[in-house]
Amino acid sequence: MYTHIVQYYETDKMGLTHHSNYIRWMEEARVDFLEKVGHSYAVMEEKGVISPVVSVSCSYKNSTTFTDRVEIEVKVKEVSAVRLTLSYVMTCNGKTVAEAESVHCFLNREGKPLKITRDLPDFVEALNQEV
Repeated sequence: MYTHIVQYYETDKMGLTHHSNYIRWMEEARVDFLEKVGHSYAVMEEKGVISPVVSVSCSYKNSTTFTDRVEIEVKVKEVSAVRLTLSYVMTCNGKTVAEAESVHCFLNREGKPLKITRDLPDFVEALNQEV
């Protein structure tokens, strides 16, 4: 579980968190999640692996405001040979504020796609333990 505290600059004129920030929080939570499963972005990049976002979606359920503590649960939804799909549930004060999903591919330094089941088997194994 990752916790984000809403900052003042993340709110709009109405005092509500601007919708674009939830996508940023997904990235914060994803970085934290991957570090916890032993495959941080830093380690992946040292190995020459990059992981661009292929798609992202977010469904907003309730608003958050300055100083709210948003708990973000990240789960592995699907691991395929070439893609990783993560799901996110964001809650605050016992209410779901957003449900989201991100899809990622994996490339080498030259920008060529990797088959993670073949090229990163330890990563896939760690992810499958989280399914």
